[in-house]
Amino acid sequence: MTELFLAAVAGYLLGSISGSLLLGRLRGVDIRQLGSGNAGGTNALRTVGWKFALGVVLIDVGKGAVAAGLVPLALLGLPLTVIDFHTLAATASLAAVLGHVWPLYFRFRGGKGAGTAVGAVAVVAPWCLAPLLLVWVITIVGTGYVGLATILAGLSIVPAMWLLGPEELPPALGALAIALAIVLVYTHRDNLSRMRSGSENRFEKARLVRRRRKPEESDES
Repeated sequence: MTELFLAAVAGYLLGSISGSLLLGRLRGVDIRQLGSGNAGGTNALRTVGWKFALGVVLIDVGKGAVAAGLVPLALLGLPLTVIDFHTLAATASLAAVLGHVWPLYFRFRGGKGAGTAVGAVAVVAPWCLAPLLLVWVITIVGTGYVGLATILAGLSIVPAMWLLGPEELPPALGALAIALAIVLVYTHRDNLSRMRSGSENRFEKARLVRRRRKPEESDES
């Protein structure tokens, strides 16, 4: 169990390195005081700009990949390690996502974990990336809701993990898929609430499918 504990701690500490908050300090801004208050890539894009948001995404995705790939490899190099790579990778990956959501270095106020989850999935289950991205893009262009797109993309990891993965899927990866889906739904619960009330912002520039205006709603009526 020592290896699992070390994987969890290392993953959490990596996840706590928040891209938006780290870059924000360098620019003298706290992303949590801007826009939606979320320390994630979407809020960074809307409030600070695409260059800042790109840096945020690269850091957040990168730390998920490092947690999933390098942490278990480092632990496997230790003597007496008996736990397999996938179990260590799944543990470090989930811990990194939780660290992003509740970062130790930033008073436990972080982002929603999507970018870090993508980075981890890219390493431990790359076959899930294509359906994940496809679901995300289709939802964005169809509805304009980034939160909804992220939730559905996160949920898509679960069937993709089993249907597209190896015939004998490591149990740790199946558990990771379910855990990531649950975390992403939970962290986007406010988005779901705003969608129900009709107050959720849409990413209109990416939205291609729009409701046609009825004649009585036209400007000439």
